[in-house]
Amino acid sequence: MDTLQAADPRYLKRRVKGCTLDVHPTEKALVVQYEVEATILGELGDPMVGERKECQKIIRLKSLNTHTDTSSLARKVVEECRLIHPSKLRQVEQLLFYLQNRKHSNDNQEKKRISPRDFTPYAGVELDEEASINSIDEYVELLYEDIQEKIRGATLIFQLARNPDNLEELIQNETALGALARVLREDWKQSVDLATTITYVFFCFSR
Repeated sequence: MDTLQAADPRYLKRRVKGCTLDVHPTEKALVVQYEVEATILGELGDPMVGERKECQKIIRLKSLNTHTDTSSLARKVVEECRLIHPSKLRQVEQLLFYLQNRKHSNDNQEKKRISPRDFTPYAGVELDEEASINSIDEYVELLYEDIQEKIRGATLIFQLARNPDNLEELIQNETALGALARVLREDWKQSVDLATTITYVFFCFSR
């Protein structure tokens, strides 16, 4: 878990810290909140850029009902979710018991949905254009231009990465990943916006 997937392990290290648990306000689900710490390393292994981001994972419990054995379900949750330390088993069991007995109000009432976007403070550099996955090759070409064009290209790719529907295609695009990693290594000192935008692209891949 220390290495971010889809990136060069020599240059990007990922660490998960500070896991907390709560119940979902409207659904039969647990909400796991945690912090991801990503560090960009130089060729010699020295830290160059570090970013922290608050994230969350929602564990939906469709099988939970009044007859569910919450102890057994709690063990299954802890075993299958690596974010939850085994020492939190008792807390998971208590939260499941609460969900099992919670009374729901009017089901037609508008539900509050929790999204990872709620925990994403960085929105990227503002652009007047909207990114399209069909134009990814053009955005990659911008990463070979001057700094301002690199920022524009990285921001458009970041727009794509924020949409979960695009992640699989982006992760499989080795040209784009290689260009982003190269620009981050070579030009991170020249622009904070450029370094931050590319770092958050890789954050999107880690979810």
